[in-house]
Amino acid sequence: MADRKDGAMENAYGTLASWVYHLDKPIGRSFGDIEFYRDRLAGCTGPVLEPAAGNGRVLIPLLEAGFDIRGFDASEEMVAYCRSECEARGLPSPVDIARFESFNYETRFGAIIIPAGSFQLITEPGQALAVLERFRGALEPGGRLILDLDALACLAETALAARHWQAGDDLLTLVESRVETCFQRQTTLSQLRYEHWREGRLVASEIQLFHLRLWGLLEFELALRSAGFTEVGVYADYRTDSALEPGASIFTFEAVAPL
Repeated sequence: MADRKDGAMENAYGTLASWVYHLDKPIGRSFGDIEFYRDRLAGCTGPVLEPAAGNGRVLIPLLEAGFDIRGFDASEEMVAYCRSECEARGLPSPVDIARFESFNYETRFGAIIIPAGSFQLITEPGQALAVLERFRGALEPGGRLILDLDALACLAETALAARHWQAGDDLLTLVESRVETCFQRQTTLSQLRYEHWREGRLVASEIQLFHLRLWGLLEFELALRSAGFTEVGVYADYRTDSALEPGASIFTFEAVAPL
């Protein structure tokens, strides 16, 4: 999350953004990723960490499956949803408010997972490399980093999206538009306008500026190796049984911390 000169905040999940996220991506909603991460973590002997855990969409199902997992997120609103959902299920709520570049735990982890492309919220390559090194240092020897990245082809997307959600008497709307694409830096900037309506009246509105950096496959493998990882593998669209397909939309990297 970064400040802009115009006073807006990039990648900040405020009240309406968090509410819409929780409606659109409730606990357990899977895009194939929950099952994939559950299978890849089978046999993991150490605790698992999920940075950018959000509302717990992935963390809570893994917690229910018996994994020793904890997470963190920079958004107080998202962490509050996660803690509330854990409490409703009678589960511990091992989630903290922290950021990629400053999280700190005394324990070492057997795995670190980052589903849903959240690593792309780090838009400066130097900072991204420093965070990768931080992940490597937080892993046990032989521990694994597993994370998702969107396909580089997303840079070419320009479509305007408009969506809505009903929550009792409340109507939440979202209009998203791409306002900037930088092919040289491989970044996109989108403006998301959230509105809360009740009985035909606008109750509240919120603007979110969503800034992402996309990665080429070889580029990210080199970044992982530069950060000290070994045995780098990559899978497409949450499948491990086929070669990488040119039309894949999600790539998942798995890399091992040195022994």
